[in-house]
Amino acid sequence: MPILNRIADFQPELSATRRDIHAHPELGFQEHRTSDLVAQQLAAWGIEVHRGIAGTGLVGVLRNGTSGRSIGFRADMDCLPMQETSDVPHRSTNPGKMHACGHDGHTTMLLGAARYLAETKNFDGTVHFIFQPAEEGGGGGRVMVEEGLFDRFPCDAVYALHNDPELPLGEARIVPGPVLAAADRVTITVHGKGGHASRPHTCIDPVLVGAQIVVAAQSIVSRSMDPLDAAVLSLCQFHAGSAGNVIPEVAELNGTVRTFKPEVQDMVEARLHAIVRAIAEAHGARAELSFQRGYPPTVNHEEQAVRAAAAADEVLGAAKVHRNAPPRMGAEDFSYMLQKRPGCFIGIGQGDGGRHSVSLHNPRFDFNDDLIPYGSSLFARLAEREMPRG
Repeated sequence: MPILNRIADFQPELSATRRDIHAHPELGFQEHRTSDLVAQQLAAWGIEVHRGIAGTGLVGVLRNGTSGRSIGFRADMDCLPMQETSDVPHRSTNPGKMHACGHDGHTTMLLGAARYLAETKNFDGTVHFIFQPAEEGGGGGRVMVEEGLFDRFPCDAVYALHNDPELPLGEARIVPGPVLAAADRVTITVHGKGGHASRPHTCIDPVLVGAQIVVAAQSIVSRSMDPLDAAVLSLCQFHAGSAGNVIPEVAELNGTVRTFKPEVQDMVEARLHAIVRAIAEAHGARAELSFQRGYPPTVNHEEQAVRAAAAADEVLGAAKVHRNAPPRMGAEDFSYMLQKRPGCFIGIGQGDGGRHSVSLHNPRFDFNDDLIPYGSSLFARLAEREMPRG
């Protein structure tokens, strides 16, 4: 069973919606225009709309039949604080804001499924269309759960799709168990003693201390943990000074730690504290480490991964559904929903060997509109399979 024909019929309208969202990106918890657009379209199709969940989040509810079964589908709506450099006609009109992760496409794919299911009603139960704010670091998924998402909108299972530029268009990664890592934020502040660059012996150079911390921190993964475990420690920002001939008073480093196991997470944090403290003391400086626990690992439930893969077999073809792909070190706040309900996070390919194979979070990224009917059909088929009529 390929792409659902009815969804293919209205792909041009869905593409126009996606490009409109792309041209008007909004940061986490600020998705007012996007939320309005989604609510208007859902209501036009006769879907019950509930707004104000985690601020700009909303849920569309579509009921049919009497089975009492229910399913949840989630899409994220926010953009990234980036300047777009592509030359597509629908490029961002909001300076410093860009849909560089494809959330415009995720929202549109779920809208496509909602329109189809509202029209055909080929299911017996309740579908909850969850449009979430602030996935990019804001934890909108956590906020929705904390505000009673699943108490208000009970779901037997919950599913989400994310585009993947590394996979060819129309292929999917549907894997049970851990699929994405936990992501923690690290901030290191080094306090030294400023002065003239020509007289370093009268100063305590926080740049030197920070540089040694950067180098020593890499030994945590290479020398302090089991090589069969996985972790990534990346210190990505180093801010210090305001002039080339002034040794500054303070240096600040920022980065992330990504792990799968709680014990590895704990070890990395402990070793970072020890390294930061020891190196600072050795140079007569003072340093502080802030280790902020972020999104937990995204862990698919085995039964729901099997069910999602079976639906994908029908839409994409069994040869295009990868069931044994290794986990990745990115992170997702859909993890909070998977902690509360069984479900599956699905990666679906959009790569074409050209501009739609540009990596996520790249200033030239653009969602592939040819993916829309695949994703919409997969959501729709999941609802039909999990809540069959008769």
